[in-house]
Amino acid sequence: MTGLADQAWFRDPALGRVLALLNTDDGEGRVVGGAVRNSLMGLPVSDIDIATTLTPEIVMERAAVAGIKAVPTGLEHGTVTLVIDGKPFEVTTLRTDIETDGRRAKVAFSTDWKADAERRDLTINALYADSEGEVVDLVGGLADIEKRNIRFIGDAARRIAEDHLRILRFFRFFAYYGSGRPDAEGLKACAAARSKLKTLSAERVWSELRKLLGAAEPGRALLWMRQMAVLTEILPESEKWGIDAIPSLVATEKALGWTPDPLLRLAAIVPPDVTRLTALAARLKLSNAEAATLKAWAMAAPVNDEMSSAAFERLLYRNGQDGITTRLKLALAVARGKAEGDLGEMARSARLTKLLDQAANWKKPQFPLNGGDVLSAGIAPGPRVGELLGSLECQWVEENFASDRAVLLVRLQERTR
Repeated sequence: MTGLADQAWFRDPALGRVLALLNTDDGEGRVVGGAVRNSLMGLPVSDIDIATTLTPEIVMERAAVAGIKAVPTGLEHGTVTLVIDGKPFEVTTLRTDIETDGRRAKVAFSTDWKADAERRDLTINALYADSEGEVVDLVGGLADIEKRNIRFIGDAARRIAEDHLRILRFFRFFAYYGSGRPDAEGLKACAAARSKLKTLSAERVWSELRKLLGAAEPGRALLWMRQMAVLTEILPESEKWGIDAIPSLVATEKALGWTPDPLLRLAAIVPPDVTRLTALAARLKLSNAEAATLKAWAMAAPVNDEMSSAAFERLLYRNGQDGITTRLKLALAVARGKAEGDLGEMARSARLTKLLDQAANWKKPQFPLNGGDVLSAGIAPGPRVGELLGSLECQWVEENFASDRAVLLVRLQERTR
């Protein structure tokens, strides 16, 4: 038997209280999913989900008697969240699917552990740990954990037909947990059903893609998504741009200690075209901040890595720090990818690194004048105010921000005589 009883997270008294609450009077509760999977793979455990034979109403009744806070977070799906010392435990009644349409399912509560396991998506996500910490495997998940094999439970096409988002989950879990070549049946089923991704909400698609792009090494998953035409289905902008920049970007992130950034990786596989990126952001319903990040990158001027420090400060002022930083990071990743044995690219990498450091420490200067100063100089409200300010600011920037307020006021007076 495989056991998790010695794991620190399993010995948590709060989890013990929840399991004790569920495992009395013919009821049973088991930890399920990610906590079991990650523990067996030697990875950190965060959220702890629990499956139970008890109905949500009984779970809430027992929690009330035990003085445990119960939040009905999803009663229609059988889910109650129990909170102990601020720590949430999502408790869900065993279920069987009554009806599915690829986007949502109607379920019935059950006490059948095998039926509950078989309705889940991937074998590595359908492992349970009972109240003693013993792992219960009803779908062959332990063998797949051992081989780091990402495989649908039962018939892959049927699992995908139940929820089309499972196409993206297959590749996302391969990015995080898989090794070697993805399961052949899974690949075939994902390719066959890829057009069904259009039926999903944009929020669900982007959520999965963002998680996949946030994996430590998403390159292999993206490669298989491209070969199965799944990537083009959800991200047509990548079709003629490609994913070749990902390996060197990931290597650069590791070498320089950058935190994996899904948006930076997205920028690496789509063209810096404002019109297309605006359409992408609208189609996938990116947040305003995400859309602004991509737009700033696309609109930023190209960076000449041989420019002077002063010229680079002017570029930062005119283009903004964020867009230029994204351009520098992508350019640096490309240069580092070519640098081995190439002295020119090694030198370029060094120059780009210096500029990136300068951008990180740059503070935008504040232009000393404002519209009130122009009005005080006798200019009537109107377009002329902005024109004068813009002209003075442009000269101030070209002088590397050297002129102070007094000098600029003199210039203003000269231009309004």
